[in-house]
Amino acid sequence: MSPAQPARQTVSIGEVLDQLRPDFPDVTISKIRFLESEGLVEPDRSPSGYRRFSHDDIARLRYVLTMQRDHYLPLRVIKEQLQQLDRGVQLSLGGRPRGPHAVAGPARDSTEVRLSRPALLEAAAISEGLLTELESYGLVTARGATFDAHALLVARIAGELAGYGLQPRHLRTIRSAAEREVGLVEQVVTPMMRQRGAEARGRGEQTAREIAQLTSRLHAAIVDARLRRVGSR
Repeated sequence: MSPAQPARQTVSIGEVLDQLRPDFPDVTISKIRFLESEGLVEPDRSPSGYRRFSHDDIARLRYVLTMQRDHYLPLRVIKEQLQQLDRGVQLSLGGRPRGPHAVAGPARDSTEVRLSRPALLEAAAISEGLLTELESYGLVTARGATFDAHALLVARIAGELAGYGLQPRHLRTIRSAAEREVGLVEQVVTPMMRQRGAEARGRGEQTAREIAQLTSRLHAAIVDARLRRVGSR
């Protein structure tokens, strides 16, 4: 008899989320399930039907999330790249949005990323109608004839929420809450920004980012706590 093959080490979807969140704070279990439904990752199933992810599965998820975040690629293109990688093809990525309609500077700098309207629609995987609604409610705003990375992120998230039946009109409360959070940040950093010198301005910008991260974490914690109460009723 041949020696038994060791079982492949796998983890649950919750453990996958814990591994990914330090680098991708916006990732959710729903997002991972969505990527699975699109054929970008194929986890095993336990005898009881639960998803079990291998090291390779997690690596693929990291690749997908990185390509979305850093290169603004639509899932269709990322899937094609994964298929090429599976065949052993080496890919060369320049860190810029792809496609005939994309115009960009450095990918991670939202002030320099510039996407035309067709490029935004493709990268965010949303319809023209949804984009028009987002604009009408002030959730997405073009700068001249192009859109920046923040517009792309909002459009992409709005597209995913639309899959749950949440339309742009439902998101106005989120925009209002975000604007109130910005007001809180401004109260702290405005005195810093008024000081002369690049050092003071840099300190103010860093403080603003840190407070924004903390308020986002607080918001997520409060929502999670409220949802747990709903689930326990």
